[in-house]
Amino acid sequence: MIKTNKIGIKNVDFGKNVSIVEPVNMYGCKIGNDCFIGPFVEIQKDVEIGDHCKIQSHTFICELVKIGNHCFIAHGVMFINDLFQEGGPAGGDKAKWKSTNIGNNVSIGSNATILPVRITNDVVIGAGAVVTKDITEPGIYVGNPAKRIRSKK
Repeated sequence: MIKTNKIGIKNVDFGKNVSIVEPVNMYGCKIGNDCFIGPFVEIQKDVEIGDHCKIQSHTFICELVKIGNHCFIAHGVMFINDLFQEGGPAGGDKAKWKSTNIGNNVSIGSNATILPVRITNDVVIGAGAVVTKDITEPGIYVGNPAKRIRSKK
C-alpha cells in the first residue's frame, strides 16, 4: 500500500493580486499583496511573506521563516530551521527548530542556503551562498560561508 498526502494549497491567507504557478505545496502560511509564487515551491505553515515578493521555482521555505516586503527569492533557494544540534535531525521536536527573519528589499540568488538567521534590509545574497550568521549591514554577500564583498549601490 502507498500512503500519499495531497497538500496543494490549503489554509493559506492570501493578500490581493497573488499569482501562483502550480504545482505548489502551500499550507498554513500568509502571502502578502502583489506576490508571485513559481512552480514546485513549498511554503510551510506559519511562514509569512510580505508584499511585492517574488518566489521562484523549486524553492523550499520551511516553518519559522518571515520574509519582508519587496523581496526576490531566486530558483532553488533552501531555508533551514533545524541545525542538527544534537548530531541528527530534530524531527518533530519543534522546540529545537530556529527561526529566520528576512528584512525588506532582500534578493537571494539561486541555490543559496539560508540557515536560521536574521538578514537586515537592502541585502543581496549571491547565487550558491550559504548564510550561516546574521547579516546586520546592507550589502552584497557571497560564498560559503557568506561574506560581505561590498556595500549595495
